[in-house]
Amino acid sequence: MNAGIKGIGRYLPEKVLTNADLEKMVDTSDEWIRTRTGIEERRVADDNTDTSDMAYEASLKAIADAGIAPEDIDLIMVATVTPDQPFPSVACMIQERLGAKKAAAFDLSAACAGFMYGLVMAKQFIESDTYQNVLVVGVEKLSKITDWDDRNTAVLFGDGAGAAVLSKVSEGHGILSFELGADGTGAKHLYQDEHIIMNGREVFKFAVRQMGESAVNVIEKANLTKEDVDFLIPHQANIRIMEAARQRLDLPDDKMSKTVKKYGNTSAASIPISIVEELENGKIKDGDLIVMVGFGGGLTWGAIALRWGK
Repeated sequence: MNAGIKGIGRYLPEKVLTNADLEKMVDTSDEWIRTRTGIEERRVADDNTDTSDMAYEASLKAIADAGIAPEDIDLIMVATVTPDQPFPSVACMIQERLGAKKAAAFDLSAACAGFMYGLVMAKQFIESDTYQNVLVVGVEKLSKITDWDDRNTAVLFGDGAGAAVLSKVSEGHGILSFELGADGTGAKHLYQDEHIIMNGREVFKFAVRQMGESAVNVIEKANLTKEDVDFLIPHQANIRIMEAARQRLDLPDDKMSKTVKKYGNTSAASIPISIVEELENGKIKDGDLIVMVGFGGGLTWGAIALRWGK
């Protein structure tokens, strides 16, 4: 039996920061942002809400959706580059709040590809019969490391959390194949030095190439074809990068998640946030073949082919 997503949930802060709001803060325009990124608005957490708070709220929903109790969780992994503090981990903080008393807990750092890394690690623990239920959270409060005076990065990022409970699922469902990768020579193109620093041109070139390649690779590893893909959930970084991946798979426009418009780039949280959105929209159905693909600072990347269903 494969490991698959048994329950999923998300949390988004209430405050909406629109492109019109940003026009008043930095030298930019709504048209410039929309045409280059596809973003129209993003969510920003208030000063009283930190990364662990968002992770906790998303986790509660995922656990409820899975139909289990916090005490049933064996391991908590939180993918984030914006923890409340260097230690203790966000995972340990939410373990205590959830009451997941028997769960081991740690954070992992793979930037925007972090949720993909977490899912793949969960798969290993579950399919080796080491653990039964693994909670994987992707969460970021990027607003606290964004330079709001930098027109190139201030327009991109948003806050939010997504969480998934992974367990064994019925035959034919779950994670069918995956690919993880990293290229440390590209670290200089996207990093944090107090604030987020990004060489947009270089990151764009890397992402367009890698997103498409990785998506195709996981389809082939699962012994499937492009025609078998029902839905693509790319990391929501930039609509032009996402479109390149969609075109590489020859998918129609309505077969790709585009939540970047509403939430911006939420890094490790973007893929689980998008899954919940598309489930609510009725675009993901039981038995659908979903391809998820992400890339981030490191440089890192990850892709998964998953048959949706429990």
